[in-house]
Amino acid sequence: MKYLEVDNNREFDLVLLGRVAIDFNPAYNEDVKEDFKPLKEVHVFEKFVGGSPANIAVGVTRHGMKAGFFGKVSDDQFGEYVVDYFNNEGIDTSRITKCENGEKLCLTFTEMLSPKESSILMYRNIPADLQLCPADIDEEYIKNTKALLISGTALSASPSREAALKAVMLARKYNTRVIFDIDYRPYSWKNDDEISVYYSSVAREADIIMGSREEFDLMEKLIQTGMTDEESAAYWQSYHAKIVVIKHGMKGSTAYTNDGGQFSIKPFPVKARKGFGGGDGYGSGFLYGLYQGWEIIDCLEFGSAEASMMVRSNSSSDTLPNPEEVHVFIKEEKELYGDMVARVGEEGKEDE
Repeated sequence: MKYLEVDNNREFDLVLLGRVAIDFNPAYNEDVKEDFKPLKEVHVFEKFVGGSPANIAVGVTRHGMKAGFFGKVSDDQFGEYVVDYFNNEGIDTSRITKCENGEKLCLTFTEMLSPKESSILMYRNIPADLQLCPADIDEEYIKNTKALLISGTALSASPSREAALKAVMLARKYNTRVIFDIDYRPYSWKNDDEISVYYSSVAREADIIMGSREEFDLMEKLIQTGMTDEESAAYWQSYHAKIVVIKHGMKGSTAYTNDGGQFSIKPFPVKARKGFGGGDGYGSGFLYGLYQGWEIIDCLEFGSAEASMMVRSNSSSDTLPNPEEVHVFIKEEKELYGDMVARVGEEGKEDE
């Protein structure tokens, strides 16, 4: 990794901490095609593993990386489904434990009204993932991974937030790199102040921070409002951050490196099936590129390509691609739209 020095003797490339959910998306396959319509009119759904850190774990594993996971699942068949799915993917599940007091995995039903209009109906009462507690955080496990990824949703309530903060402290103790995926979801948070308090606590310790402009605004509410992207990057890089990635949806994203670099990328044009799921593909693709030692712009291009592949699919986990599939996609897109279809020039203008 060019921008992050890691201990290559460690067993795991990446250990993730955060939520696993069950997604129910309107069926779209060879047998059943639920077209764009209100959720109440959908008759057939497909079941998938979901949740941002879970999807990233699947994504990096399909890229050949060795991943582990800190998490809680329900003590029922849905919990077994998640663990079985992870085991089949090759993700280590030794630190995923079952809840003991009836807490349940989050169930997410997706409404797809058009390629640009998607929303979710969430069943998230006493969620299993937020029952992760400090005692679940194994010091040796963190000592034995090159990097730890914290999902911001894990900070939204106790005891999960204390578990996440303990994991970050241990990561710094053992020189394990910290990756913070802000991953804001409105549920479970009580107010904007606590969002800023807990997000900033992790961001100050992170080597890589990834999030949307809106997520950075939430994180910076008690620090300074109205920061530009450049100001945000400089602020967090005054602590530990080596790379700060700020996303602007369909306008693209920019990575700021602590050596003064600034690299921008646009989404690859595709016919979308849904308006979400791209961020998890983006994260797994970008991180894979970093682990390969690629230039930042190549990491961004790979992540952007994987994101576009995910928004055109019906799933956020099952259809996560392998590296060859992403390279083929990039090649095809460039043949259609030109070599600089996604890259942006240094001055913020599209390259000719």
